[in-house]
Amino acid sequence: QVQLVESGGGLVQAGGSLRLSCAASGGTFRNYAMGWFRQAPGKEREFVATINWSGVSTIYADSATGRFTISRDNAKNTVYLQMNSLKPEDTAVYYCAEGRTDIVAITSTQYPSWGQGTQVTVSS
Repeated sequence: QVQLVESGGGLVQAGGSLRLSCAASGGTFRNYAMGWFRQAPGKEREFVATINWSGVSTIYADSATGRFTISRDNAKNTVYLQMNSLKPEDTAVYYCAEGRTDIVAITSTQYPSWGQGTQVTVSS
């Protein structure tokens, strides 16, 4: 059973940047797509970005396109989310998740394994 641990969250001013990391252990990291999701207070969890094992295939939510970049380092069993030009509406708990297969997907049901999340707060 894979374990996922997110880090890199924090408090940042609008327009700033953060880089989230998600370290995986206990599984075969390179065989699966990885995704980032987020959940703001009072809202449902929503898709942010996903990447396949090779890094060739990625999908971004409209809200993330042009500002966020997902990447992975299979040698380090780590996936990253670089977030630039942050906005107050990006405030949420960010979760990484491991997919069922190497096929990128935007629905949370395609991700059976989840981390505990890291808080991102963007002040105006």
